[in-house]
Amino acid sequence: MTIIEELKWRGMLQDIMPGTEEQLAREMTTGYIGFDPTADSLHIGSLVPILLLVHLQKAGHKPVALVGGATGMVGDPSGKSEERNLLDEQTLKHNLQAVRKQLEKYLDFDQAKANAAEMVNNFDWFREMLFLDFIRDIGKHITVNYMMAKDSVKKRIEGTTGMSFTEFSYQLVQGYDFYWLYKNMDCKLQMGGSDQWGNITTGAELIRRKIGGEAFAFTCPLLTKADGGKFGKTEKGNIWLDPLKTTPFHFYQFWLNATDEDAEKWIRIFTFLPRNEIELLEKEHQKNPSSRLLQKSLARELTVFIHGQEEFEQALKTTEKLFNPSLDPGSMSESDLFGLEGIVRTTFSVVALQQGIDLVQFLAESGIMPSKGEARKMVLNGGISINRKKIDDIQYSVGTELLLHGKYILVQKGRKNYYLVEAR
Repeated sequence: MTIIEELKWRGMLQDIMPGTEEQLAREMTTGYIGFDPTADSLHIGSLVPILLLVHLQKAGHKPVALVGGATGMVGDPSGKSEERNLLDEQTLKHNLQAVRKQLEKYLDFDQAKANAAEMVNNFDWFREMLFLDFIRDIGKHITVNYMMAKDSVKKRIEGTTGMSFTEFSYQLVQGYDFYWLYKNMDCKLQMGGSDQWGNITTGAELIRRKIGGEAFAFTCPLLTKADGGKFGKTEKGNIWLDPLKTTPFHFYQFWLNATDEDAEKWIRIFTFLPRNEIELLEKEHQKNPSSRLLQKSLARELTVFIHGQEEFEQALKTTEKLFNPSLDPGSMSESDLFGLEGIVRTTFSVVALQQGIDLVQFLAESGIMPSKGEARKMVLNGGISINRKKIDDIQYSVGTELLLHGKYILVQKGRKNYYLVEAR
């Protein structure tokens, strides 16, 4: 399969400019994707762009990751209903360094290879550019009518919040990125999410109008969850690629808890498993959905890809220990308990436990629940277990007799949230 055929099969292709597939078949092509530097870690919403670059490189082409140091100071209106906060240069510099470190784990930056990955920062070419130079040399090539016709602009202008000139100019700034890369790095391809199609086509149009060049592009669909929830969001927030922000255990759990419908879609998009293996997994899963074969394969492949084999094995061990209904936490060694990765750790007064404290107060004061009211409600609804024993009595007394190895209490809140409370 060609790269375009494979991306189509995997559900990773939405819009494509005419001639793009022929260009990729004709020669090694440099292609780029822009990454948002508004945080010092990428999250799983950035995974599809990363995977597109990996697929591009695997197919023999040259991937370029553009981290928008300049555009991060402007803001992108695409897919947003409000203007976002702008970042200062020092914060952007820190974020850029962190993002580069992450990308180096997934792309081959070995400069000895013809298709070595590169990372660029558009602040490098915008730093010295004067506003008058920009509107004279770039702005004159794209009409306001052309810019107003973009869906991302129309939605904001017709809405109640409006759009500042800063954000209105974003598509010209991103368009210039494509032009600069085309002219200086022979970059003929831009990729991105489908919400970027308007900005991407502006860049290709600028290349055509300014220097008569021909540029190409394709986009991937924006991901949604089967239940209508936002992809990559949980009650705790984003699922980050940085293990300090989202532990490998919680990362693994996110994919493991995918619905069957999502897992069938995501196994193609987020893994590099070959087509015949995926189709076999799909058939086996359909025979016995309760085995969750697709989810387990998806979680394994992605955790290994992002965090490595060792972290995957640790996440698997923790999962088996925490979710094995027959496991008595009292049978776990102290090192096993303390070594559980990915669960929330907190402390509690050993003096209070010696005196005995009611469960509601214990949950609130340990920080497991935000308030006594919420704690009472959770207990009465059967959502709390202590050392794997469900407790639904709000008068239940928590004392030192519950301490495992004289130090720990294992608390489960709901189905998936675990806390290891250490008495001090």
